[in-house]
Amino acid sequence: MNKPGIIKRDAWLQPFENTLRGWQQRFLERSDQLTCGKNIYDFATGHLFYGLHKDKKGWIIREWAPNATEIFLIGNFNHWQENEKYRFEKGENGTWNLRLKIQELNHLDLYALSVHWPGGSGKRLPAWATRVVQDEHTKIFNAQVWLPEEPFKWKNKAEIRIENPLIYEAHIGMAGEEEWVHTFNEFRENILPKVKENGYNTIQLMAIPEHPYYGSFGYHVSSFFAPSSRFGTTEELKQLVDEAHGLGIAVIMDLVHSHAVKNEVEGLGKYDGTSYQFFHNGPKGEHPAWDSYCFNYGKNEVLHFLLSNIKYWLEVFNFDGFRFDGVTSMLYFDHGLGKAFTNYDDYFGGNTDVEAIVYFKLANQLIHEIKPYAISIAEDMSGMPGLASPISDYGLGFDMRMAMGLPDFWIKTIKEKSDDEWDMGELFFQLTSKRLDEKVVSYAESHDQALVGDKTIIFRLIDKEMYFSMRKDQPNMIVERGIALHKMIRLATASAAGGAYLNFMGNEYGHPEWIDFPREGNGWSFKHARRIWSIAEDPELKFHWLYDFDKEMINFIGSANLYSWLSVDKVVENKPDKVLAYHRGPYLFVFNFNPTQSFTDYGIPLGAGKYRIILNTDSGRFGGFDRVDDKLAYYTLPSGNAKSQHYLKLYLPARMALVLERKEIKKVK
Repeated sequence: MNKPGIIKRDAWLQPFENTLRGWQQRFLERSDQLTCGKNIYDFATGHLFYGLHKDKKGWIIREWAPNATEIFLIGNFNHWQENEKYRFEKGENGTWNLRLKIQELNHLDLYALSVHWPGGSGKRLPAWATRVVQDEHTKIFNAQVWLPEEPFKWKNKAEIRIENPLIYEAHIGMAGEEEWVHTFNEFRENILPKVKENGYNTIQLMAIPEHPYYGSFGYHVSSFFAPSSRFGTTEELKQLVDEAHGLGIAVIMDLVHSHAVKNEVEGLGKYDGTSYQFFHNGPKGEHPAWDSYCFNYGKNEVLHFLLSNIKYWLEVFNFDGFRFDGVTSMLYFDHGLGKAFTNYDDYFGGNTDVEAIVYFKLANQLIHEIKPYAISIAEDMSGMPGLASPISDYGLGFDMRMAMGLPDFWIKTIKEKSDDEWDMGELFFQLTSKRLDEKVVSYAESHDQALVGDKTIIFRLIDKEMYFSMRKDQPNMIVERGIALHKMIRLATASAAGGAYLNFMGNEYGHPEWIDFPREGNGWSFKHARRIWSIAEDPELKFHWLYDFDKEMINFIGSANLYSWLSVDKVVENKPDKVLAYHRGPYLFVFNFNPTQSFTDYGIPLGAGKYRIILNTDSGRFGGFDRVDDKLAYYTLPSGNAKSQHYLKLYLPARMALVLERKEIKKVK
C-alpha cells in the first residue's frame, strides 16, 4: 500500500496514517453518495433549481424548508398579505414550490416568504435569493426581483491565471475617501487603476455577500447568493470583475462558510422554525465568540447549499477563487479557541470535525473542476498539516494558507522589543517558516491589524506623531524611524514570501486612521470607514514616500517573477550587527536593522560576481537620506588569492535595506 503523499514529505505524520486514510475514505464515500458516482460539478447546482427563476412557462420559485407546514409568497404585488394565489405546494424532501404567470411578477418587485411551522410563523427572506435590498428609511430587508432587459455581456476572459499572487485586500464600501458607503462603480473607476499601477495582480474583495450589519465587515452573512446591494447591482459587480480581468488582475472573494448571522428575518436562523435546518442543534450550533450559527457539514442539504454557493460565484460572477474565512473554527469542535496547537495530536484527535475536513476536500475539488487555475486560500492559525496539499496526497486541497503567525511576530517584535534587541536569526526563521510542500500568503498586516482595538504597523511605530509631523518639511526622529522600519518590514515580508504576498488597502502608504464602521458608539460616523487617498498622493506629505516605495517594491517582485525561485537562501545572519542578507534567485537582499550603527565595506560572502542596486529603502525618493550610490556597479572581491572566498563590500547605513541583482560579467576576449 502506497503511503499518502503528505506522509512521504513529513515523517512526523506516520503515526496518524490511519486517521488520514480514514478522512480520505470518508471524502470518497461522501462524494460518491452525493454524486452517484459522477462528479461534484453536477451536484453543485442548487442555485439553478432553488430560488426565483423565469422560464418558458413564467416564474418558478422553490425553497427547501422541511419543517414548514405552509409557505406564502408575499410582496408589494399583493400588499404583503397571504392569499391562496401565492401559496406554495409541498414537494418531496422538504422542497416547496410556487409557479406564477409572467405578468404576476415584475423587475424590481419586492418579495419575501411567510413561513408557517408547528406552533409559529414568521417572515423570511428566501435562502437562495440573488438580490436583497434594504429600505433606506425603514431599514427593512427584502428580496427583489431582478431581471433587467439587457443581460450583462462579458468582454474579457472568464479566468485569469496567476501563479504567484500579489494580493490587494480591499473592502468596496470603505475604498473611497468620502464619508459614505462606496460602490462597485467607484471601486472600478477609482481603485482598479491604482491596483494595476501599483503592481498588484490579484484583488481580494471582502464583504461581498449580503450582511445586515455593515459594521460586521461582511463576516455575518445573511444572504449567501446575493451581492450586497449597498455597493450596487449585480451587473455593476460583474463589470468590476470583467474590467479587472481586462487589466490582467484576478479577483478572489472572501468566502464565509464558517458561520452565519443569527438574524431570522434576513438570514438562515430558524428558517423553517427549527434551529437545526442548516446548523448543528444545541450549543454545538452556536459560535461562543462570534455570536453566530455554525453550519452542519454532515447534512447533504447543507453541502448542497454551500457547494452550490461556490459554483455560483465562480460561474455567474467569474470570480477567480476564494480566501476561506475562519477555517480553524470549522476544523475543530472547540473552534481552536485558546488552543496553542503545540503537537500533532492536537490536529488528529477527537476535537477535529471530520465532516468539515470532508467539506474542504469537496469544496476544493469543485473549485478546481470549474477553474483549474483558481486560487483557494485557507485562513487557518492552527497549522493543520496537509491543509494546502493536493487531495490526491490526502491533503485538504487548498492552494495556499495564510501565514498568520507573521503579522503576530511583527506586532510582538515592535511592541515588546527595543530596536537593539531584534534577533536576525529569529527574523529569518519567521520570514521563511513554512511546510516545504505548501505555499503560504505572507503579509505584515491585513485588515485584522487595522481594526479598532488593534494597531497598524505604522501606528505602532509612529503613534501620535502621525498627526503632527508628516509634512516633508517637518523633521522628526520618531517619524524617520517609523518610515524606515515600515519599508524594511514590508520588503522583508514580501521578498521572502512563500508563494504570495498580501496587503490591505491603504496600509501600503501607512494609512493614519484605524477602521471603525458606523455604529451607535461613534454616532454612526463614516469618518473611520474610508481610505484617505489624497494624503498618499500629496507630494508634500511623507505618506507619499511610503506609497511610492510600495509601488516600486511590488512592481519589482512582479516583473522579476521573484516567487518563481522557491528557495530563500540565507547568506548573513549577524545578531550583534543586526545585519541579515539572503539570496533569492539572482537577487540579493541585505538589511541593516541596526538603529545607530552604519557599516563601511561590510563583507557579504558570495561567489564571484557583479551586482547592481535595483531598490534602496534609503533613497531620497522614499524618504531616506541617499547615503548609498545606486548607480555604482559592485564587484565581489577575493579575500586572498583568486580561488579564496569572495566578498561583496557594501556601505550599509543604519536602518536601511538594499536589493541587488547579480549581473553576468562579460569576459574579455
